[in-house]
Amino acid sequence: MKPDGTGPTHPWSRYVALGDSFTEGIGDPEPQSPGGHRGWADRVAEELSRGHSDFAYANLAIRGRLLQQIVDEQLGPCLQLQPDLISISAGGNDLLRPGSDPDLLADKLDAAVQKLSSGGATVVLFNGPDVASSVLGRIRGKVAIYNENLRTVASRHDAVVADMWSLRQLADTQMWDEDRLHFSPLGHHTVAAMVLESLNVAHTLEPLFPKPLPARSWREARTEDLVWAREYFVPWVIRRLRHRSSGDGITPKRPTPGPVFGPADVTLPRN
Repeated sequence: MKPDGTGPTHPWSRYVALGDSFTEGIGDPEPQSPGGHRGWADRVAEELSRGHSDFAYANLAIRGRLLQQIVDEQLGPCLQLQPDLISISAGGNDLLRPGSDPDLLADKLDAAVQKLSSGGATVVLFNGPDVASSVLGRIRGKVAIYNENLRTVASRHDAVVADMWSLRQLADTQMWDEDRLHFSPLGHHTVAAMVLESLNVAHTLEPLFPKPLPARSWREARTEDLVWAREYFVPWVIRRLRHRSSGDGITPKRPTPGPVFGPADVTLPRN
């Protein structure tokens, strides 16, 4: 904290977040936030802005985006904003697709991080969470391979790794949205605290320890699985078959850097 206790001390003044639905904040609805979602990136920016009146934040993430789409659509605008702190979470949607190659994905990520870090910005990378106990357990091996490659990428470019694989709190079902694909508000809160700690930034986010859910009977669990499949998984598969994305027609919720607590369409001058 600063000597007057007003906020954390850190060197960054302009933060840009890149990615897909995870970084857009899906699963953490907030009507008063731009785009109607808050999410971990907003929560991180809120903490970074405390005691820093000139701090600006932009979020270019769009749900459903694949890694190559993030590279093609978001890297250029990001670099034009001249951030000194960048986060990029990409590859998760690719890994869900049959035939995806975590090694090839890591090569694409490596080239992207090289560009993002070339101007001296601090870059934060996210590895994937351990999905062993979730409906995504079938891709756990791919996630593990991608994570190891990602650590190599981070080492090559002196990037910070936000380690979701080691964040065991994410195994709690209360950390996930009802669609089981996105984090709940509590999950986003927990990820935000982890990111700030990875950046060695003091913060005011209190760790929460939710009570474990009561044990479900086999019949209750089966009924919930059928409801989930009908409402979330089947529509997701249909979109893939039709080569459609949940992000079609969606624009970034914070396309320009602006104050965290205020209008999102105000661009701050950069000296």
